[in-house]
Amino acid sequence: MRKYFALTIIVLFLVGLALAANKESGSTKLTNVQPAGTTDKKHKKQQYDLSFTSTTNDYTCRTNEKAKINATDWVVGSRSTTRSTATKARSETPRATKA
Repeated sequence: MRKYFALTIIVLFLVGLALAANKESGSTKLTNVQPAGTTDKKHKKQQYDLSFTSTTNDYTCRTNEKAKINATDWVVGSRSTTRSTATKARSETPRATKA
C-alpha cells in the first residue's frame, strides 16, 4: 500500500514538472543559416541549421530532413515568430513558411 502511494506521489510530481515547463514565444531575428550534413540515398534533401536571436536567448533549429525549404524564405536579418519548449521549436516567417 505504501509503495503505491509513494509511486502515485512521484508520478504526480513529475507530471506537474512537465506541465510547468518553460514555453516561450515571440519575435526573433534570423542571424545565421548553415548547411548541416550532406545528402545521400537515404537523406535526399539538404538540412539547414537556422540560428535565431530573441531578447532573452539564442536558438538553433535544424530543418526537417523530409521537407524541402526555399532559401529565399529564410533571409538572414529577417524577423520571424518563434514558439519553443525545452526540446522543440517552431519558427514561422512573415510569409507563413514554417520550419
